[in-house]
Amino acid sequence: FFILSIRDNPKNKIMKFSIPTIALACTILAGTTDWSGSSMGASLAFADEIEGTDTEVNPLFSAEEQALLESSSEKFEFQAEVTRLMDIVINSLYKNKEIFLRELISNASDALDKARFKGIKEKEYLDTKKELEVRISYDKEARTLTISDSGVGMTRTELVDNLGTVAKSGTTNFMEQLGGEGDGDLSMIGQFGVGFYSIYLVSEKVTVASKSNDEDTQHVWSSQADGSFVVSPDPRGNTLGRGTEITMYLKDDASEFLDDYKIESLVKRYSEFITFPIYLRKTVEEIVAADDEDDEEYEDGDEEDLDEEEGEVEYEDEEEEGEEEEKKTETKKTTENTKIPDSYNPDPDSPHDPTIKKAVLNFEWVRANDNTAIWARDKEEITDDEYKEFYRNLAKDGTASNNWIHFKAEGEVEFKGILYIPEEAPHDMYDKFYEKDAKIRLYVRKVLITDEFDDLVPQYLNFLRGVVDSDDLPLNVNREGLQQSKILKVMGKKLVRKALEMIRKLAKADDEWEPDEDDKDQKGEVRKSPYMRFWDQFGKSIKLGVIEDTSNRSKLTKLLRYKTSKSGADGWRSLEDYVADMKEWQTNIYYIAGESMEALESSPFLEKLKQKDLEVLYLIDPIDEYSMQQIMEFEGKRMMSVTKEGLKFGDEDEDLVAAREKAYKAKFLPLTTFLKDTYGQKISKVVVSSRVETSPVVIVTGQWGNSANMERIMRAQALSDRNQNSYLTSQKTMELNPRHPLITKLLSMVEDDPDAQETSDAAMMLYDTAALTSGFTIEDVDAYTQRMFRIMKGVVGVDSFDLEEEIEIVEEDDDDDDDLDDDEDDLDDIDGHMDEPEL
Repeated sequence: FFILSIRDNPKNKIMKFSIPTIALACTILAGTTDWSGSSMGASLAFADEIEGTDTEVNPLFSAEEQALLESSSEKFEFQAEVTRLMDIVINSLYKNKEIFLRELISNASDALDKARFKGIKEKEYLDTKKELEVRISYDKEARTLTISDSGVGMTRTELVDNLGTVAKSGTTNFMEQLGGEGDGDLSMIGQFGVGFYSIYLVSEKVTVASKSNDEDTQHVWSSQADGSFVVSPDPRGNTLGRGTEITMYLKDDASEFLDDYKIESLVKRYSEFITFPIYLRKTVEEIVAADDEDDEEYEDGDEEDLDEEEGEVEYEDEEEEGEEEEKKTETKKTTENTKIPDSYNPDPDSPHDPTIKKAVLNFEWVRANDNTAIWARDKEEITDDEYKEFYRNLAKDGTASNNWIHFKAEGEVEFKGILYIPEEAPHDMYDKFYEKDAKIRLYVRKVLITDEFDDLVPQYLNFLRGVVDSDDLPLNVNREGLQQSKILKVMGKKLVRKALEMIRKLAKADDEWEPDEDDKDQKGEVRKSPYMRFWDQFGKSIKLGVIEDTSNRSKLTKLLRYKTSKSGADGWRSLEDYVADMKEWQTNIYYIAGESMEALESSPFLEKLKQKDLEVLYLIDPIDEYSMQQIMEFEGKRMMSVTKEGLKFGDEDEDLVAAREKAYKAKFLPLTTFLKDTYGQKISKVVVSSRVETSPVVIVTGQWGNSANMERIMRAQALSDRNQNSYLTSQKTMELNPRHPLITKLLSMVEDDPDAQETSDAAMMLYDTAALTSGFTIEDVDAYTQRMFRIMKGVVGVDSFDLEEEIEIVEEDDDDDDDLDDDEDDLDDIDGHMDEPEL
């Protein structure tokens, strides 16, 4: 029964039999017919030896092959370090179970690399198998996942050494690192080492079949991670030609890896740029006409076959010899249903009725890594369209990029890479800015290590996209967490340098930019220059870099752009442009911060500078003043705020200015003293100044204090503390214009009657208007409104603020109410007549 079941099993289903039955059947299949001879006795003895174990028929091997495999296997114990390591790998080392697939594909790629290298040295080396490829397949019924490669393969000794001892795997070094305090570097790429043991994250048993050109026999290694493994000749013979085949018997919680989409997505994520093709055995459903053979099977009344077929679809495995090219096709098969004419009358007696359809599941090999690693090619060979297409495949968010840099870094660390600047920033780019990282993928030999690495470039460059591939990067054993090493820091510095070089070239190209058809929008209007489009999207990031990146601050400062008093509404100016157009006698770069260009244009602080035809930078972005505080000078020119004390120009006669200020100070001493006493702590001092031209007064802050604009920004913070706002307030200085009529009139009022209410109100109104025009807020709003009402009282000629009497309401007579009622009755009569029907 056992033999017949194996022979006639239509689905190769797993079937359970007792151990003596299997041993007996294997003996018969092997050609031994002596039921009482020594061979039979040995078989039964073998059965008695392993009796009591719950043994299943291995789907990889026939019953005969399974018996031969177990009878010829040699058992080994894992070394202590490996046993401990496997426990760490399974229980704590890896964060994601899916990492195992990346590790196995990486090992397969390295084996293929070695085979290709040997094929170059020995032309006949690849004769055993021409194709250099990786294949992945699964069996849902058997719950197995298989990965095979046509690499160098392993001999029996190499299977024992590489997978069970520390001779080649590097496990001892890893264990020493786990237990020691050193920061030793580990590079496990290219070896069957710790990465291989990640297979037990998803597998309860693993079988490895391998064939090397250095040995005639193909061997099988098998283990259940229970402290031992077995190695034996493969009873199937040489089925691989050359290479390694790893079969995983998946755990119950690893069913997700028995799915086409899941496996393909993991391959595309981690191994899409592997040099060698990776083929995935996928399932494709077709609807086809039923054939004659199926009809005959049912007519024969084979009840067992009917039970098997009923409610199921037919599986056709195309993995036949001589169909290698077909198996590699990347195009899915599709079958369209033939349209049946309305006049067609099917013959019920015909077994060939084309209207009878059935579902057929075909298997085909589809390449899963169709992208190429263009960063490994010479940039002179790559077209712009290829760069743009690579970015679209990399970003996968529908955005485009027209700016990139392709480079190869040499020196202490060698690596290749491509960095991109997206055309548009995400809509939430600066929401939770410090929680977002640059989308730069880190590869080692085209194997993805991570795309969530937050230490490779500083935060202000988190808009970058790209790839970096290094052979020199030291990795920890599972390729999951990167070591904080000097090499990694050097790599980060070089990436920043390359990114800033790309942005600098983009900015420099603006000088020679001439718009063409590609620079027009849908309405036919010319868009901004490439760098200004970049600035609109990512300008804040450059300003953040000025604040945070001290080592590259000078480079970043040259990338800044500002609106100025001479740039116009649509223009932008760099600091280099500003310095190039400075007056010969000018020694400072002047700037003013405010809420908008309109507010700054009318600011009294600009009166003197406009009169001298000096350009002023407008800081209208809230972050501008923060970044400007980090720039003390540019090309030897000092940065100077026009809203702070100490403002100087380079064209004055200093002796004449000093003598004039001394004379004005003596003349207005009564007024400055009176104002200081009146304002109290609102103002630290009152002085006479030549800063303003037409306005009577301005209020400035100390050289190292917060400006009015900065106070406004800090008060507007969502988490600001009102109790601490007093620490934000700077010392204020009132500067009077001694030539303004209001100031001279107020001086005479103070000299004539300093205690008069009009004099006090005029002084306070002077402060209020100065605070508003200088960008400050009025603290005592109630006192301000009362002063305004008193001034209005005098202007409109009101003698007193005493309220008038309430208005009197005149009561109407009852006769008027009766007349109103009569009118309403008349209206009702009219409505009634209108409703009557005509005769």
